Order: sequence, then structure tokens, then C-alpha cells
Amino acid sequence: MQQATTAEILNDGKAVALHLPDGPLRFHAVWLRDNAWDDRTRAPGNGQRLITLGDIPADCRIVSAAPEGGKLMVRFAHEDRAIPYDIGWLRANAYDRSADRRPGWTAPGIETWDAGLNSAIPTGDFTALKTGGRALRDWLAAMRRYGFAKITGGPVQDGALFEVADLFGYVRETNYGRHFEVRTEVNPTNLAYTGLGLQAHTDNPYRDPVPTVQILYCLESSAAGGENMVVDGFRAAERLREESPRGFDLLTRYCARFEYAGSGGVCLRSRRPMIELAPDGELVAIRFNNRSAAAITDVPYDDMADYYAAYRRFGELIDDTAMEVTFRLNPGESFVVDNTRVLHARKGYSGSGTRWLQGCYADKDGLLSTLAAMELAEERAA
Repeated sequence: MQQATTAEILNDGKAVALHLPDGPLRFHAVWLRDNAWDDRTRAPGNGQRLITLGDIPADCRIVSAAPEGGKLMVRFAHEDRAIPYDIGWLRANAYDRSADRRPGWTAPGIETWDAGLNSAIPTGDFTALKTGGRALRDWLAAMRRYGFAKITGGPVQDGALFEVADLFGYVRETNYGRHFEVRTEVNPTNLAYTGLGLQAHTDNPYRDPVPTVQILYCLESSAAGGENMVVDGFRAAERLREESPRGFDLLTRYCARFEYAGSGGVCLRSRRPMIELAPDGELVAIRFNNRSAAAITDVPYDDMADYYAAYRRFGELIDDTAMEVTFRLNPGESFVVDNTRVLHARKGYSGSGTRWLQGCYADKDGLLSTLAAMELAEERAA
């Protein structure tokens, strides 16, 4: 571990500069005290804070700071003790860095993609994933990186999709039930239950929050057609931003509206941008579903024509075959998508033969938590 050479108190103790071989990092006194990891600040068992911000003086000041054996030892004016801060932790959590990021930036570890990924679709073997370990860790990491992944070699039995959800989390029940059947129906409540082709879309944009993970599991597949397709909504957003900064701005600045009232006792509505950014400009979500789009009423008259032009172009980018990863699911195979990022679609299929998939929703926080816990255990074991 690189050691700090010096620590310099700044602004009469309101901050400290940690001088590392690759440059200085500054930290405010109040931030340091709030983020201490000693046993008076954090519960040893779970790491949760034992103090509130109100327990820290508003004029919190540092009276001394010095590197010592991989730690930064800090004394505060209101406490007669030195609190240790791991220098590696400070480096990893430093906020003294340039914030010059273009709107639409993506988090570290996210890789956007197009049809080129057809040659390397992330895939895991069901039996190997059930045993956990590196196979599951790598599959979950692929989910985080690409926003979707396949599973092969699963059992061909009703309800097997729940075993997929059990790999990383829990099923999220909706008005469609704990799971839903995807096969042709007479008088369907949703167009997904027909043989029609479906434009790439995110599911349930009319919910707030939307289900963040979707699982589709194949049980029968003898009908002609019906191939599954996925499109990286983040990549489509990046392309729109490059082509039309104004169009990108309009789809991120104004809310679209979505609605579903296709079954008795249900009327779901939401109001969110088609391309959602965090306050610092990070690209965090895509909502795109023509079947469930309600009248757009939150765009001013002077911007509506340009908004619709951007909406049209975004749809064209999503429909571009150069963006499309296509695969056919066989019985016992499934795929999982990050429903806040990856759009999925289906080619039309004929009335002969059968096509039966089961679907359910889960939550991305469970998936990311499982992955983070596995990575943390590996780090500690190293």
C-alpha cells in the first residue's frame, strides 16, 4: 500500500490535505468525523452508525493529522483521542476529483454494447450457478456489466424460473401474480400473450418504481419464429446524445407518461423521463414502451415538435438491427435482463407448434448485493 508522505491541515482545521505519491486528496473535517470507523462511531457487528450528524459539532475542526502505518491518525477539537482512517479506504472514497462529466456518463464497470455482442453473449450453466462460487460470481458480474445474461441447462419444469431468482434474490409479485405465462391466449390482457412480434421495450414503465430485473424462462419452443432480442438502452442513449445533443436533453429533461389499465381493478400510472439521469448526469434508467405510453403532456408547446423528433429517433436507434442481440431460447434456457437498462423484444411466431415461457420480476439490489458480498469475501480472503 502506498503511504502518504504528509498530511496538511487546511482552513484552520476545517479540512486536511493528504499528500500521496500520486497527488493530494482533500477531506473536510465534518466528512471525516461522519465517516469514522472506530467502535464509538460504528457498531462492530454490522457497521451501522452509532451517532447522528447532530452529535458532531457544526464547527468541527481537526487539530492534528499524521500518517502512521497505513493509517491517517486524526484528532478533532471536540474529542481527546486520535481516530484512525485507513488510507486505502480514503483513496477509494475520495471526492476531491474533477466533476467535469458529460450528461449521460455511465458508472465504472458498465460496458455498453450493440450487435457485436452476438458473438459473446454472457451465459452461465444452471448447474454450475446453483453451486455458487466463481461461476455464479462471474455470471452476476456479467449481469452488472452488460445488463443481461443467459442461463442454459436448466430443468424443464413448471416454476423453474423461481430457482433462477433464488440465485441472487427474491421474486417481486405484481398484479400479474408471482409469475406470468407468456403464450398465445384468446382475448389476451396483454399483447405479450399473442404471437405478434413486439418492439424492444422495457417492462412495466407504468410502475413507480419499475421492476428492476426480469426473468424469462423457456418451457416449450416448437413454434416457428419467436426469437428473443435484447437492445442496450444505454448504448442507444449514447448514440442519440452523439447525434442530437438537443434531442438527448429533451428526453432527459421532460417526463413521459405511461399507463396500464388492461385488467379489472388495475390502473397503473407513472411519470418519468424516457432517459433518466441522476442529478450529477449519470445515466441511470431507460423507460421505453410504445404499447404503454400515455399522452405526453409535460413538454411545453415550443419544445413538443423537437421532443417528438427525438422520441422518433430514439425509437429508430432501438429498432436498428446493428443494435440487436438475437438468440432463440430452448426448453430449460432462460435470460435475465436489467429492466432499467436493457430492452427486450420478440420476433413474431406462427400459430403452429407451441411456445411457452414463464416470466417473473425480481430486484436489482438483491443481485448487486449478492455480487458485492461475494467480491468482498474474495477480497478479505486474498
